[in-house]
Amino acid sequence: MIRIRPAGVEDAVALAEAYLANRSFLAPWEPVRPESYFTPAGQRARLEQATAERESGAGYGCVIEYDGQICGTITLSSILRGPAQSANLGYWVAKSVNGRGVATRAVGLILDIAFGELDLHQVMAGTLLHNTGSQRVLGRNGFDRIGVARAHVEIAGEWQDHILFQRLTDR
Repeated sequence: MIRIRPAGVEDAVALAEAYLANRSFLAPWEPVRPESYFTPAGQRARLEQATAERESGAGYGCVIEYDGQICGTITLSSILRGPAQSANLGYWVAKSVNGRGVATRAVGLILDIAFGELDLHQVMAGTLLHNTGSQRVLGRNGFDRIGVARAHVEIAGEWQDHILFQRLTDR
């Protein structure tokens, strides 16, 4: 069973454990993280910020659960209102559930929230050029490729190119 739910400070210990267990698996796909990021205190601070962003409408961060265990996160960030009605999508799943459809299902669930409860028009996402797994996840969820952004995000200590994708509401 795959589900997503809003992340809260009560998830700090479980998320710290999940990040620590997946640290080397995630390293090629994420920014360089400080040591504190992998601790319950570091996750608690991050979750407090995510809660404040959700309450203000600037973001919507969730944990991904597989059979009742936290196995990743999925977030709508940089939510813009007014004429844009858009957000950026980011997610990761644990190595232990990678390739089992968890990310595909989680993206579908967050899109239901984005285009339903949050009434967004557009959700954007970016992947590293060689991240074909995430590109398939996005394609299965109706995202269209819109271009390549050069030196877009600093990942694994280097500014790296990303393929940009978007999904528009069906309404």
